[in-house]
Amino acid sequence: MLKDLFTKTKKKKYATIPSESAKQDVPEGIMTKCPNCKKIMYTKELVKNLKVCFHCDYHHQMNSRERIASFVDGGTFAEIDSNMKSDNPLGFPGYEEKLEQDRLKTGLNEAIVTGKAKVMGMDTVIAIMDASFRMGSMGSVVGEKITLAIEMADKLRVPFIIFTASGGARMQEGVLSLMQMAKTSVALKRFSDNGGLIISIMTHPTTGGVSASFASLGDYNLAEPGALIGFAGRRIIEQTIREELPEDFQTSEFLLKHGQLDAVVSRLDLREKVGAILEIHAPGGELNWQEL
Repeated sequence: MLKDLFTKTKKKKYATIPSESAKQDVPEGIMTKCPNCKKIMYTKELVKNLKVCFHCDYHHQMNSRERIASFVDGGTFAEIDSNMKSDNPLGFPGYEEKLEQDRLKTGLNEAIVTGKAKVMGMDTVIAIMDASFRMGSMGSVVGEKITLAIEMADKLRVPFIIFTASGGARMQEGVLSLMQMAKTSVALKRFSDNGGLIISIMTHPTTGGVSASFASLGDYNLAEPGALIGFAGRRIIEQTIREELPEDFQTSEFLLKHGQLDAVVSRLDLREKVGAILEIHAPGGELNWQEL
C-alpha cells in the first residue's frame, strides 16, 4: 500500500511556445530554457507548474520562499530565528564580505529558513535549505537553526520536515562546520526517541556533510526526481576506485534502486503525498487508501 502512495503523478498542462521569430523580440526573463531538454517555456507558466519542465519533467531549482509558497498552507508559515547570522570565527579572508553579498542578493540572513507551518491542515515545524545562499553550505548558524527547529518540533509534539539543498559543509568555518553533522544528528535522535516524526526531502543538490548527516536520517527519506545526492564527487570516487561509475550514479533514482531512499516524488505531487504521510501518523488519523 505504501508503494501506491507514491506512484500517481498529476497530469501536466503544456504552455504555448512562441515561434522562432517571436522569440527574438521577447525581453530577458520572460522565457526560460530548460537545461535538460533545451525547450523554451514562458517563465510565468513554468513557475505556475512549480518550476517543473512541461516537456521532460526536469525540476528547476527553487529558493526557500518559493518552496514555502508551493508546499505549506497559505498564510500559516511563521518564521523562527530569522535574525541569526554567521560570524567569521576563523578569520577567513573575505568571508564576511561574501556573506553580506549573499544577504543582499537573496534577502536571507543564512542558507536556511525555519518556521512553524500547517501542511494539508496539520501542524509541523519545517526547515528549508536555500542553495542560492552560499550554495546552501552548512555552517554553524545553519546547524544551530536546524537544531532549534527540531527542538521546537519536539516541544510542540509535531512532525519535523526538512528540505535539503546543499554543497556540503562550509569550508570557511572549518571544523566548526563539520561539528554540525553530529549536532543535528543528535538532535534528531533525541526527537525520534521521543516519538517524533521526521520527513526528509532531498532536492538538487544534496551533497557532502549534509547528505552524510541530517538529510539521511528521516523516518521517511524522499527525493525529487533527478536530484544529485551523495558525499564525495563523482570524479573523486572514480579516481579513487579506478572504475567508471554508472551514468545515473548519485541520482535520486539510483539511490532509490539501491535502497537508500523510500521514494522519489515529483514536486507536483509532493504536498499531497507528504500530507498523506502526516495523516497516517496523526493521533487517531485515518487514511482512505482508495483515494490516493
